[in-house]
Amino acid sequence: MLEPKRTKYRKSFRGRRRGVSSRGSDLSFGEFGIKSLDRAWMSAAQIEAARRALTHYLKRKGRVWIRIFPDKAVTARAAGQRMGGGKGDIDRYVAVIRPGRILFEIAGVPEEVAVEAFNRASVKLPVKTRILKKEK
Repeated sequence: MLEPKRTKYRKSFRGRRRGVSSRGSDLSFGEFGIKSLDRAWMSAAQIEAARRALTHYLKRKGRVWIRIFPDKAVTARAAGQRMGGGKGDIDRYVAVIRPGRILFEIAGVPEEVAVEAFNRASVKLPVKTRILKKEK
């Protein structure tokens, strides 16, 4: 699964998810894309599940771009532990998703195939999405 090779700091603050995504909000690589309408933390497992749904339906035809990367470390403590003792160990990595962010792009397949592939992938994601088509 996706995770950074190395980071400047091991553990991160939770942060806020305000605003909309200005970077990564346009189609850059493919002909079709899927755009987020909500905000969420998307785990590496969710990204991988959506990618597998896409490539399985496309039968390895066309080209798929993943436009997000889980670079935020999320920590967790064991259930039933008392307060204190510091911050927990890293549990998983997530990508911070804001509205307007392009999640995946596809090229080299017909429109109806791309739409069905994105519909199958969007079921795996924790956000509402919209399918985009590049204007010629």
